[in-house]
Amino acid sequence: MGQKMEEVLICLALAMICGLLMTRVAKIFHLPAVTAYLVTGILLGPFCLGSLGIEGLGFTSLEEVDSFSIISQVALAFIAFLIGNEFKVKELKEMGKQAITVGILQAVVTTIVVDIGLIALHFIFPDAISLPAAITLGAIASATAPAATLMVVNQYKAHGPLTKLLLMVVAIDDAVGLVLFSVSYGIADALEQGRVSIVNIVLEPVIEIVLSVVLGILMGLLLRWFEKFFKSRANRMSMSIGIVVLAAAVSMSEFEIGGVKIGFSLLLTCMITGAIFCNTSELSTGVMENDDRWTSALNVLFFVISGAELDLSILTQPLVLLVGITYIIFRSLGKIFGAFSSTKMTGCSPEIQKYLGITLLPQAGVALGMATTAANLQDGALIRNVVLFSVMVYELVGPTLTKIALKRAGEIDPDADKPAKKAAKA
Repeated sequence: MGQKMEEVLICLALAMICGLLMTRVAKIFHLPAVTAYLVTGILLGPFCLGSLGIEGLGFTSLEEVDSFSIISQVALAFIAFLIGNEFKVKELKEMGKQAITVGILQAVVTTIVVDIGLIALHFIFPDAISLPAAITLGAIASATAPAATLMVVNQYKAHGPLTKLLLMVVAIDDAVGLVLFSVSYGIADALEQGRVSIVNIVLEPVIEIVLSVVLGILMGLLLRWFEKFFKSRANRMSMSIGIVVLAAAVSMSEFEIGGVKIGFSLLLTCMITGAIFCNTSELSTGVMENDDRWTSALNVLFFVISGAELDLSILTQPLVLLVGITYIIFRSLGKIFGAFSSTKMTGCSPEIQKYLGITLLPQAGVALGMATTAANLQDGALIRNVVLFSVMVYELVGPTLTKIALKRAGEIDPDADKPAKKAAKA
């Protein structure tokens, strides 16, 4: 890392302590805890306190923030693992078809709407954004952040049909977004290179999804088998942590066979691990509850680090702001209209039709990962900066909108501060 161990520990301790204290301020304004963590990250980041250059006192550079990425990856793994608990057979029988249909259609509609908006911008201002970049950003727009959504649901103990469908759709969204991005990125690359690669457009995303599902099944069954050897909650929790970390580690590996890129989706792998475990083990309920408690501190660090990752320098770039604002407007329209039309088509309740789209607005890690992959395009830097700008907006505003939507749908206690108090005391 280039830092002394004590400086690293002080930085992490400061991130956790300040993040938790900031939730007391956020509570005054009735804001979700996740927003407090993100704001704390910005304040401790390289563009605020970190700019003083005092090692251990905040994050002094974006490179330093990136050195803590292992924490973010492990946190995402557990978030996906816990979301997998929503895919119980009983609930899949009740809402499975709806979730799959809504998950696919809202993502496709969002991609189409953003494509229309950005391609129109390309023809109006050809120098602002290229056609390949517009097509690529359209697919990236389909991605939704599961972390912020799950944090809001847990903090306010939201429950009901909208919450159940939301968690399923967010989980399915990863696989759908992967396919849409691979196809769009393949088309964008073809436009720039003058050739079409079936391997990139079709084969690689299919392989990634299949391998992720297979790896998730194997890890879920392995966890179920190992848990039988232990009686204490502490040992069972420790074993589940080990298996999830192992699943995350394996899913982060990449290699090539015959020119075909072989890789895994961390979120999909860990989600399937959780889904298999909760459907095959009688111990899953207790293990999941213990893991949820254990990961609370990890989630604080994850969101503070996410806030510190936000590159505020992009706010000084007019071109990024123009494309970014267009992207945010059309993505929001796409998510809301896509969710409304697909839920109406599948016969969901009026509350779900009205509020699901708003809860799907948060965007973060998955989108940034896609933007990194698209760096090879001529407008790769623009794509990354636009996504960074949108993530900054959506992560700060999205959790609050999710809370408001769930509250108006009647799935959060009208006195939203009561769940927050209980959660804080726990």
